Parts: sequence; C-alpha cells; structure tokens
Amino acid sequence: MSSPGSGKGPRGVSCPETNELSTERKAPARRQHERVTASDVARRAGVSPMTVSRVVNGSLGVRETTRKSVLAAIEDLGYSPNKAARSLASANQSRIGLVYTNPSSGYLSAMLLGVLEEARQSDTQVVVVEADSAPDARSVVEELIQNGIDGIMLTPPLADNAILLGLLARKGIEAVTLGTEHPEFGISSVRIDDRAAAAAMTRHIISLGHTRIAHIIGSEEHLSSGQRLDGFREAMAEAGLPIDEELIAQGAYSYRSGMEAAERLLSLPKPPTAIFAANDDMAAATVATALRHQVEVPGQLTVCGFDDTLLATAVYPELTTIRQPITDMSHAAIDLLQRNIRRRLGGADASGQGILQEFHLVQRQSDAPPSG
Repeated sequence: MSSPGSGKGPRGVSCPETNELSTERKAPARRQHERVTASDVARRAGVSPMTVSRVVNGSLGVRETTRKSVLAAIEDLGYSPNKAARSLASANQSRIGLVYTNPSSGYLSAMLLGVLEEARQSDTQVVVVEADSAPDARSVVEELIQNGIDGIMLTPPLADNAILLGLLARKGIEAVTLGTEHPEFGISSVRIDDRAAAAAMTRHIISLGHTRIAHIIGSEEHLSSGQRLDGFREAMAEAGLPIDEELIAQGAYSYRSGMEAAERLLSLPKPPTAIFAANDDMAAATVATALRHQVEVPGQLTVCGFDDTLLATAVYPELTTIRQPITDMSHAAIDLLQRNIRRRLGGADASGQGILQEFHLVQRQSDAPPSG
C-alpha cells in the first residue's frame, strides 16, 4: 500500500492517481524509466549487474544490506525489469567464464568437449575466451567479474598463474583450476597425479630393458612440467639408473617444440634408445623426427607420450601414453564449480575442494625392448 500522495507502490511500481494533473506528469516519467537499465541500477547501488538480477529474481545468497541498496536504487531510478529478460536471466542458470591458452590442440579439443557437454546438461551458460598471455588473461578475468560472472574456470598454464589466482581469491569469485591445484588460494581443482603418472611410464620403459632414456619437458609455465620431470627422475633413481642431463630436453608442449627437442636428442653422438615426451604432441613430433633420421619406431627407438589425446592414435605407430581423462575432468570441473556457486548463494562455505582422478598407462605400438 502506498502512502497518500506518493504515486508509487512497493519497489517503485507506479499507481494510478485520481486527478488529471498527476496523470499528465506521469507520462514523461514513464518514458524516462523505460530507458533505465540494470547497469544503471548497478552503478547507483555500487554492485554488479548480476547482483541486480539476483535481487530482482529473488535469488538467495544476497546480503540484506546489498539487497536494500539495490531496492533503493530501483526505487530512485524507477527501474522496471523487462519480463522476457527476467525469464532469460533465470536464477537457476549460472554464467561461467572459461579462460584458456594452451599450445596443444588435442588437449584443447578434449577439454572443450567436456566443458560444453556438461554445460548443456546442467543448463549453464559458458563464456569461452582465449587469452594470448597472462596480462591479457588478467584483463579478461577482470572484465568477466565486472560483467557479473558467477564463476571462472582456468586451464594450464593460466591455472598456475599466481596473479590470476590471487585476483580471484581477493574478489571472492568461485573458481576451479583444471590439471593443477593451488590450495593456498582456496580455489577448487580437478587433476591427476602428474608425478606418479610420469613415474609409472618411466618404470614401464625401464621394464622393457632401456637404460639410456631421454625426457622432453613441457612448458616451464606449466606446473605439470616440473611434476612430470620429477616423476621421471624418481623412477630412474629407483632403478639405480644414472640420469644423463644431456638427455633432458626442453620443450613447450607444442608439436614444433617436440621436433626441435627430438632433433637435438637424435643428433647426439650417443642418442637415447627411448624418449618419453611430456605430452602427445611432442611425442608425435618425435616419431616424425625419427622417421626423418631413418630411425625406426619402435624397432630402434621407443617413443612414449602423455595425455592420450586424439593425436595419440592418429599417428603411426600409435603412441603408448598416459591416459589423462581430460574430457571427464572437464565435466567434473564444471559440475564442481556449479555446486560451489550454489553453496555460496545459499550462504554456505564454498572454499577450495580438490578432485583427484585416476590415470592409466595405455600400451600401443610405439614401445619395444632396445634393439640388439
């Protein structure tokens, strides 16, 4: 019930007046209110447009002081939300930003497949943005936050960027990292044990009889690169095998970097009999480089990879590799992020949780005992 002479009911909804003068004055006011947007309300209340949407839709998880500020801004500006827009901005639909940069097309394909499948099943809107660099990613994340995103998913190497993780933690944005974990920031993660997986592959190569084994490292920006190198060193030490540092070649998780690393390794006076590359892209490049050197795989050189992307079975011989369930991990990451967003909206603690998934060693055609 409006107060006498106010001309407005609850939340700024206009009420009819009995005198003709009031009716004439209301017409231009209505036209002005029709131009007011949720962004105008958000600026007046000092919140994000998504928060305005939550208040308008009666969603849980909005502080009472924030709700009052938004309602006051709605009253002051005469904001009247469009019904069609309100139905589109359903309180049950979350908006998640996926920010990525990765040199491996195989990894990206598997990751995006999982994300989009889970998003479709859970009625989640996913905003997919590629960032050229860490500074670019920070700008992207800041823009997503300003636009009222509910959660952020980061993939390697952005998932290992302390500046980005710190920004998300300070802003209180729900986030999940794929393929790596950083509990110090209170951010959730889905990953495998990269060190244990690399150690398992190295033990397999050793079991074939190889002692002169090379390893091509991934990008230095990825935490997984160091973990896979640690697993390689661990298994070599367990077997009592010395590690020749000239057999440790730097790569960047890209096909070209694998070719360059393999070229150096196969040009050594005493080349390795086995090469374990930290991903399938670099392993496939190693097979191609061996062919150019007229080195038979696996007859004269064992080559093993990591990830089990589509590329692992698109080359000949098909790669023996570690299966990292990238698509399933992406499913789990989106599901975890959704659950954490709902907990946060319900007022519950949604601090970082970690999901560790299983890896598997898949033996195909690119490994064999050393010749001779």
